[in-house]
Amino acid sequence: MARNIYVVPYQPEWPTLFKKEQDALTQALTTNNLVQIIHIGSTSVPNLTAKPIIDMLLVVKDIEALDKENTVFTNLGYLPHGEFGIPKRRYYAKGGDNRTHQIHAFQMDNLYEIGRHVMVRDYLRNNKDALRRYADIKTKGAALYPHDIEGYCDFKDAFVKQLEKNAIEWHWKQH
Repeated sequence: MARNIYVVPYQPEWPTLFKKEQDALTQALTTNNLVQIIHIGSTSVPNLTAKPIIDMLLVVKDIEALDKENTVFTNLGYLPHGEFGIPKRRYYAKGGDNRTHQIHAFQMDNLYEIGRHVMVRDYLRNNKDALRRYADIKTKGAALYPHDIEGYCDFKDAFVKQLEKNAIEWHWKQH
């Protein structure tokens, strides 16, 4: 079944929805493996148009140990998808075809994957021009590909790759 692709203006309740889910996950997961849960993606950037899906980055000490906790995720409404196209990641989605949350889990030494998510978020939070351009791309992509997630992602792909490069460069200039 094809999902509808739509983006909405920034919603001020998104950080609260993240915090609620962060608290539930923190209480349910084995604490000796959990390092941090970080709000990432477009819903973590004030004033950015987004698909209304809360993206979370779950950082753990041992990614393979996380597989033993799939029941915890299913009890919280998530469907575990394994690596789902990115080696050494674990991906979990909540809400089925009307997804509300998604988790990208990485082992704490996977610095590239963790870093790129956080750097893009921080870059967009600090660069109004990049934020505006990304919002425009997302809005146009959703209008052009309202029932085609692959088309939507392909439409954004070149911009997102350049955004990541710019974010990484910006990050290192700041530090």
